[in-house]
Amino acid sequence: TTILACVKHFAAYGASQAGRDYHTVDMSDRELRQNFLPPYKAALDAGAATVMTSFNELDGVPASGNHYLMTEILRNEWGFDGFVVTDYTSINEMVPHGVVANLKEAAELAFNAGVQMDMQGGVYSEYIPELLDEGKIKEADLNEYVRQVLEMKYKLGLFDDPYRYLNKEREQATLYSQEMMDHSLLAGKESIVLLKNEPAGRSSENLLPLSKNTRSVALIGPLADNQKDMLGTWHVAGDETKVITLLEGIKKTAPNVKINYARGADFNGDNQSGFAEALAAARRSDVVIMAIGEDYTQSGEAASRSEIGLPGPQQELIEAIHALGKPVVAVVMAGRPLTIEWIDEHIPAVMNAWHLGTMSGQAIAETLFGDHNPGGKLTITFPKNVGQIPVYYNMKNTGRPFDANNKYTSKYLDVSNEPLYPFGYGLSYTTFEYSNLKLSSNELSNDGSITVNVTVKNTGKYEGKEVVQMYIRDLVGSVTRPVKELKGFEKISLTPGESKQVSFTISTDDLKFYTRDMSFKAEPGDFKVFVGTSSAETLEADFALK
Repeated sequence: TTILACVKHFAAYGASQAGRDYHTVDMSDRELRQNFLPPYKAALDAGAATVMTSFNELDGVPASGNHYLMTEILRNEWGFDGFVVTDYTSINEMVPHGVVANLKEAAELAFNAGVQMDMQGGVYSEYIPELLDEGKIKEADLNEYVRQVLEMKYKLGLFDDPYRYLNKEREQATLYSQEMMDHSLLAGKESIVLLKNEPAGRSSENLLPLSKNTRSVALIGPLADNQKDMLGTWHVAGDETKVITLLEGIKKTAPNVKINYARGADFNGDNQSGFAEALAAARRSDVVIMAIGEDYTQSGEAASRSEIGLPGPQQELIEAIHALGKPVVAVVMAGRPLTIEWIDEHIPAVMNAWHLGTMSGQAIAETLFGDHNPGGKLTITFPKNVGQIPVYYNMKNTGRPFDANNKYTSKYLDVSNEPLYPFGYGLSYTTFEYSNLKLSSNELSNDGSITVNVTVKNTGKYEGKEVVQMYIRDLVGSVTRPVKELKGFEKISLTPGESKQVSFTISTDDLKFYTRDMSFKAEPGDFKVFVGTSSAETLEADFALK
């Protein structure tokens, strides 16, 4: 072991009200345990050694002073024996939270909640001696906290050599080595999600992949020849000079294609002075590639936005380019889902490329020109507009589920309930057909299992990868249950015309939830199983737990 993995931020940091970073989190214990705690527990079960507290409060108590989270759940229920570290100065921040009057009280609250390490706040080093003398904290607890920290240092061998991992020569030989760049390229390509791909103009063929015999392309947008923003938020020591931009990637991937580049617009303000150059570049080209989205400061920590459309004048730019009648590919790069409904309605090919890191430009270029067939799937739901947020696939049905013909059902007046792109969605340059969904049995016993089989066939002309997804619905429970829950997925690769049978196993563990009395168990009854290419496009079958 050379590192200690840290689980962060504990807990429910992503559920802040109004989507505002550091803001209040307020949820039921059932919601917390059913949907938010399992990923933390899974990481600890996999060997993570430390836990970092979150900035938010939960049920009125900031996480860094929350005994229920840090001791009752983490230590007593889960048996965690590593150490807990705060996020940056979060003990100090309990004063403005309003649960303590001063830093000394903050140190006492955090210590007695079960926090071993104070990151950057300085309150432990200043106040622990006083608190110990006053009997407000126990010496036995202090000794245990010290043991937990020192034990981790011992496991890393830091008592033998505290500088053993500080090797500049090794760092220089490893970082940006060919092996690391290859890993970066692969990660980038596998992360790209194709959102739309249709014919443009009079062509009967989908716009993507682009031909390397294309005479000219216009490459337009603030992310077209941009190194720093490709690294995304919190890239810290990332070396932007090593980043392959999209412009560089296209030059390498399709060297015979003439590129007419123009930045066109920035990420902020409303300056449209670059539009003329961009429009001129588009007019001179056979195809337009728009590299648009967020810069690295516009998502991630402390980067909450009340509107999540394209920032700056980028929307106006792409609308102006579209008006020329040229085939347009939109490559959207961002750290979050953006509201791109207009783009989906008007642009024939749309690719979501996130911020892919050092080899971003090469990964995107190889995908645009067909060296790589995209197979990524969305791990989040894309809303049509911010009014739909929060929007997620595993919603509850309500007592008045959506009915387009009945006003008094759960829906909006001005937009449909469906998201722009559902969870698990992602296209390929080829096509896949699902068939023959079969269960080994339609009845599941408490100690048994059911095998779910489905046949997937590549019905297109390209070799491609598909993520086969299995969802389950519990039709009746002692508390309301989601309309679907992801319970399994498998990524397969198929050549044109090839078929594969994909199998999943369902046991009672997959059916457990926190019931009305907060026991975690599976309840007998009827279930549906769904298998398909996304949460919204599936085959289905039925079974019962006896």
